[in-house]
Amino acid sequence: MVGSVWAALVLSLICISALSLVSPAWFQTPTFSFGVLTAPGPRVSAAMLLGGWLLLAWALAPKELCPRRGSGPTPGVQAAAAIATIVGLLVFPISLASPFAREACRTSSMYRGGQCQLGWGYVTAILNTVLASLLPVIGWPHMTNVQGRTILFSSDTERIILVPEISK
Repeated sequence: MVGSVWAALVLSLICISALSLVSPAWFQTPTFSFGVLTAPGPRVSAAMLLGGWLLLAWALAPKELCPRRGSGPTPGVQAAAAIATIVGLLVFPISLASPFAREACRTSSMYRGGQCQLGWGYVTAILNTVLASLLPVIGWPHMTNVQGRTILFSSDTERIILVPEISK
């Protein structure tokens, strides 16, 4: 059951991430909005975000969905995914200095929206990054020592695994 809940959480996070990526409401005015895929120019940001979210989906997916993945946690892949996503989120506002954004937002410049305000797509992308960084912490197996035995509480198998302690 825990594995199916974990899979549902990861799948919902991936779907919300995809929705925020294709959303045109990253920066908006009362009459116009543009996002990472609708504005000409921020293709590097879109590639970084998509790459980061795909890496994160692969790293967080249950072993049943990704049988080729290694058996242990993948902190290197999770770190690479987080870095790619954060870079994509930081690179996108650079496009506010483009002629397209200056025409739409008037007096916009790099990291300054002018008359445009942050939309729900960009905020959702930031929240997805925060939630994705918390998911590995939630799913990490817990260990404790009881009378010379190591007990692993595995959320994947929902069983207690007794491992004898090895003398040094």
